[in-house]
Amino acid sequence: MVIIYHKNNKVVEVNCDDEIIRFSQKNVAKTLIATAALFSDKLMVWCHYDVKSNLDFSHLDRIFHHNKILASYNLGKNLFLNEAIGYVDESPYIKINENVIYPTWQTSSYVGGIHASVLLKLKDELHTDNNFDYFLHSLSKLAMPLGLLCYSEPLLVKDTSNKFENVKGNKLDLFKFVKQHYKTRWVFLLFLNLVLFEKQAPFIALFFSLFYRKRKLCFNLLKEINAKSSNKTISLGSIDVIIPTIGRREYLYDVLKDLSIQTHLPKNIIIVEQNPTFDSVSELEYINEENWPFKIKHTFTHQAGACNARNIALSKVESEWVFMADDDIRIEQYFIESSIEIINTYGVNAITFSCLRKNDRLIYNNFFQWPTFGSGCSIVKFNQIKNIKFDFKYEFGFGEDADFGMKLRNQGIDILYSPNPKIKHIKAPIGGFRTKPVLAWSNDTIQPKPSPTIMLYKKLHLSKQQQNGYRIILFFKFYKVQHIKNPFLYFINFNKQWKRSLYWANKLKSKK
Repeated sequence: MVIIYHKNNKVVEVNCDDEIIRFSQKNVAKTLIATAALFSDKLMVWCHYDVKSNLDFSHLDRIFHHNKILASYNLGKNLFLNEAIGYVDESPYIKINENVIYPTWQTSSYVGGIHASVLLKLKDELHTDNNFDYFLHSLSKLAMPLGLLCYSEPLLVKDTSNKFENVKGNKLDLFKFVKQHYKTRWVFLLFLNLVLFEKQAPFIALFFSLFYRKRKLCFNLLKEINAKSSNKTISLGSIDVIIPTIGRREYLYDVLKDLSIQTHLPKNIIIVEQNPTFDSVSELEYINEENWPFKIKHTFTHQAGACNARNIALSKVESEWVFMADDDIRIEQYFIESSIEIINTYGVNAITFSCLRKNDRLIYNNFFQWPTFGSGCSIVKFNQIKNIKFDFKYEFGFGEDADFGMKLRNQGIDILYSPNPKIKHIKAPIGGFRTKPVLAWSNDTIQPKPSPTIMLYKKLHLSKQQQNGYRIILFFKFYKVQHIKNPFLYFINFNKQWKRSLYWANKLKSKK
């Protein structure tokens, strides 16, 4: 292990396995990369000199359980990029839960680490900024989509309660970062948000940001990095499959057939069949008429709703792992076996798989941190979710998947995406709700915009800046598709719809 101690963006000391190493210049980023070249098989750790005594070495093997991990922890009272970054980034990586290991590209110079092999793969395309915080933020923001797993990790320090005064980035840093790591239009949207919501007009920062070029990395740079995890998350390897279904008898049969020929067979298939028609009965007679190589637990209910069905199914899980599946998917016979191998390789607890329709194009080819969650295409370690439920507040609406994912993250469980093995989504034309549910706001004269369940998700899980940024984007996007073309009348109507959405979201939030 190599440790680089720094202060005021200058290297103070370099230590390798308790030996002092000579260094030739003061730039922290350049020293980090140069030292990585000398010790290519080492973990590279950085630490602010003032918090040297707070660095905890006892958990490093657990934290950096494979080479594609960057972890840091902010001991400052502020983040380097202030909350205004939320105006341009709606991802779950902005509002950080500092009490658990939490996925984020917002990195801290106080204490952190990365394997030397990653730095060497990226060194020719990285910019070694004089500001070490800016360098780290740029590195993680660019490399995260390529498969570098980036975290805020409280186990890096002995005491997280003592916060230090730190020099946070200014408006010039903020606008520069947005210009270099997002599409150009976002610097103008950032400026607009600051004017509207913070009564600021940083013209100078906006002007100078326009002279910076966008940064990017080659998409396959990290593919050769060894990601064999020492973290063993698989013990038994047993797996149950939960499937909520409604009106898709033939499609569900195909799913069961695919599961029956798996090279790694599931232990239980848990089916929750819904039909809200009062005198209806199950139409899944083939469950009992055919022999299956697993146990099928079948529940029939007249209560429709995906959240309710999934919660019923989760209450019946017995195995170490649970595959949350839709009733209109197709999988190859090696799907579960391959999934177990990937979970074992990366040492993960939750993974969402590519789930595409026939003519969909695969966009994401890398294994990387996923900003949402797929309730019909994910495998999760059951003991991590046995106390988590799908929230009934989202029933018949949108957002229950994303909400479930945020509950996982706030428990310290990251969600990773894998492009393989693939799940084919049939997108069956039947199914869904036999009778359209009447939502509480269905008969409002002013229809809420966005959907109150989406607004609820934003209020529960996003920062105030992210909520306001979303409001501005929705304002512009919705204008193109609605019928009011007078911009002044549209502005008045949009505000009414937004307030109505807030009203219903608050009603849902207070609902027991």
